[in-house]
Amino acid sequence: MASSTSATNQANSKTNSGLNSPVTAKASEAAHHAVDAVAAKAATAEDSLRKTAASSQETLAHKQEEIKQQLQSSYSKTRELAAQNPLATAGIAFAAGMLVTALLRRR
Repeated sequence: MASSTSATNQANSKTNSGLNSPVTAKASEAAHHAVDAVAAKAATAEDSLRKTAASSQETLAHKQEEIKQQLQSSYSKTRELAAQNPLATAGIAFAAGMLVTALLRRR
């Protein structure tokens, strides 16, 4: 029992002396600096990505609103044109129906 306790103490003292050596301290310090530098760069990159994503979201929302307004304008113009020219509207609808029917029958 005494020999196992002394062996454990010797292993712990070797481990502790290894942690206190100048080489280990320098390596540990260099690793900490490297991790800190990578973390700083990652934080900068994350901030940049978040700003870009927010800007893109605003741009997309703006473009979506513009397209929605254009579609509403086109829809109202089409309804107005159809109301002013009902015979031409019926002719166009008939011709479109014939074209779709002809294309579907070819398959």
